[in-house]
This record gives sequence, C-alpha cells and structure tokens, in this order.
Amino acid sequence: MDGVTTLVGQGLYMAMAAVTGLMLARMLRIDNTLGCLIAGVVAGILLPVIEFDTGIRADNLHQLVFFVILPVLIFEAAWRIEPKLLKRWMGPILLLSTLGVAICALLTAVLIYYGIRHPGFPWIAALLTGTILAATDPVAVINKLRQTRADKELLTVVEGESLFNDAASIVLFSLVLGAAMHTVVEGAEVTGVPLFGMADMSLYFTVIFFGGLALGLLCGLLTAIVVLFLGSAGAALATLVLSAFGTFYLAEHVVHVSGILAVMVCAVVTRICLREQEDTFLADVGPTWEWLGLLFSALIFVIMGLVITPGMFTSQWLAMLIAIMAAVGARALAIFLVAPLCRFVGPPLLKPWRLVLSWGGVRGVIALALVLSLPTELPYWYTIQAMVFGVVLFSLLVQGTSTRFLINRMADAEAEKLESARSSGGH
Repeated sequence: MDGVTTLVGQGLYMAMAAVTGLMLARMLRIDNTLGCLIAGVVAGILLPVIEFDTGIRADNLHQLVFFVILPVLIFEAAWRIEPKLLKRWMGPILLLSTLGVAICALLTAVLIYYGIRHPGFPWIAALLTGTILAATDPVAVINKLRQTRADKELLTVVEGESLFNDAASIVLFSLVLGAAMHTVVEGAEVTGVPLFGMADMSLYFTVIFFGGLALGLLCGLLTAIVVLFLGSAGAALATLVLSAFGTFYLAEHVVHVSGILAVMVCAVVTRICLREQEDTFLADVGPTWEWLGLLFSALIFVIMGLVITPGMFTSQWLAMLIAIMAAVGARALAIFLVAPLCRFVGPPLLKPWRLVLSWGGVRGVIALALVLSLPTELPYWYTIQAMVFGVVLFSLLVQGTSTRFLINRMADAEAEKLESARSSGGH
C-alpha cells in the first residue's frame, strides 16, 4: 500500500502544480506551457522545504511520458485534423517529415559536433542530439494558429508535418541510440561503430513507419465498430481514451512499430468512420480531448521544471547556446531545401508558409520525452539533456511567443495583396 500511496501522492502533487501553472499563465497572460514550466521549477524548489520526495528523476520518466502522456497528446492532435485537408497535403507532409527530418538531424549534428569540438563529446553523441532536436512539437504554435487568422490549410500542414515528423524522429533516435549503446556495451571506441548499413536502415525505417500506419488503420476501424455498437456518449468517450492507450502499447510493446503513427492513424480513421455521429452522441468528444490534452501537456512541462537543475545553466551554458543556434539554423535550412520539392508530390508550399514552418518548428514534448529516456550509462547523457532543455526553453520563450506576430504579419500581407488585386481589377 505504501507504494500505491506514494504513487497517488506524486500524481496529486504534479496535478496541483499543473493547475497552478495554468492559473499562473492566465494571470501573467503567457503561454500555458511556459506557466506550467515555471510552476514545475517552483514546485521543485519547494520540495526540500516540505520534505517531500516525488520520486521523479531524469532516468525514470520514460515509461510515464511515453506510455501515459504521449498517447493522449497524439490522439488529441490527430482528432482535430481535417481529414480532407490532410489527404490534400499528404504528399508535402510526408516529404517534409521524412527527407526533411533526416536533413535537419544531420545538419544539427554537424553544427553541434564542430561547435563543441570536445573529445568527451563524440560524433555519435552529436548525431543522437540531432535526432532528438529534429522532433518538433506544435502545441504552442497550433494554439496560436487557431487564435489568429491563419489559413486552415496552413494549420493542417503544420500539425500534420509535426505528427509525422515525431514518428520519423523517434525511429531515427532508436537507431542512433542502439549504435551509441553498442559503443558502451562492447567497449568500442568512443567515436562509435556503425551497426547498420543503408539497406538495413531503410528496411527498418520502412517496417516501423508503414507498420505503424497499417496497425493504426486496423485499430481505427475496430474502435469505430465498438463505438457504433455501444452507441452511447459515455461508452464512446471511454472507448476512444482506451483506444489511444491500447494502440500505442500494442504498437510499441507487441508489434514493435511506430506508436505515434499508429495512434495518429487510429484517431483519423476513427473520426472519418464516425463523422455522421459527431452531431449526436459524439458531440462531447472534442471538448473532452481538449481538456485531456491541456492537462497532459501541462504535466509534461511541470515534469521538465522539476527535473531542471541550476547547474545545467552554469556548467553547460555554452553547449546550450550552440545547440540553440544549430537547431534553429538546421530546421530553417531543411525546410527551405525540401519545400521546393513539394510541388512534385502535391500542392506547392507557399513561401510565407515556409517561414512559419521554420520558425514555428518549436521543440517540446517529444524532444523532452526522448532526452529523458536516455540511459545514464552514456557518458555524455547529461550534456545532451542540458542542450535539449536549453533548446526547449528557447522555443517556449522566444519562438512560441513571437509566432503570433509572424502569423499576423503574414495574414496582413495576404490581405493587402488581395485588396490590391481587387483595386487593380476595379480599374
């Protein structure tokens, strides 16, 4: 019972901190994620005072983040995507989230490796950091897009690219992490040993990626059948929540494919199959997933605040700055290199949209989840964690807060062009 009591106490403490963070965000008129981060930092400072140990450590959060928090956030984001618009932009989204992610991860790794230039930080460590920072989290940006005059198609591209991007980043991360752990277990040179050839990596990526799509399709159809059979609002909501957790667990633990892709496809397929019920017993699905997504995204940033230590900013400040410049620069280069190719697989990506995708590619939940899952046996895990935390903080404080201004400027420019075209047509 002591273990159960401790677990309940930890959950209540984090939930209280999350609610406090949301209140703080409302009072200070800042983003919810930033408010929850501040609340987490304050909660961490108060822990020694009240002599309470949450049990939260940098090396024991992987299961909580990946199998509890992540499925809800992915399902909620995918449920809100318009299926018709997703189908229209599927080609550019897949191109950006595969080739774009690979380019971004590689460029980030190169910039970090040559920026740090330290024998204790080998190439495999830089590549590991690059794969983590290639994962973007659009939660803050999506909220701002919904609050502004942003085009619905831009909203679909940003959210869809991020969801597929996360899946591709996690697959690359697992490959690089396997190589990094091999250097530790086998006592290989610290510079790393190549474990996979290009053919093996391509096959692995294909199986994980398309396997996730297939499993998500199957789970989505099954979920829709169960919901229609039950035919009540309460049972439908319970089924959808269980489907999110069950699909992710089945994908990651049983079938060994991409859990993110499986949950995302499950949500989209379920919504398509149940579209005629959205005005009947599924009318409350949207608000339910909204508050679940708000709570779980708040929890992840509270956890980040609890894990952050002041020593990171005193001992790793230079590495943080290098990582920030590398992450922002590599993301921009990857988007502007891949964007011109989108017209060959779908609608062309407008130039103003490329800027939003570049600057709006903030790092958040997925990057935190990946870096918190790093084994402490890696001698450079703390440096990577500090760099990722630094990039996430920059995303929240700078990119997240300035994106609204960028979107409004873009909308104003589009309005001026439209007005100019109308004026010239009238003359």
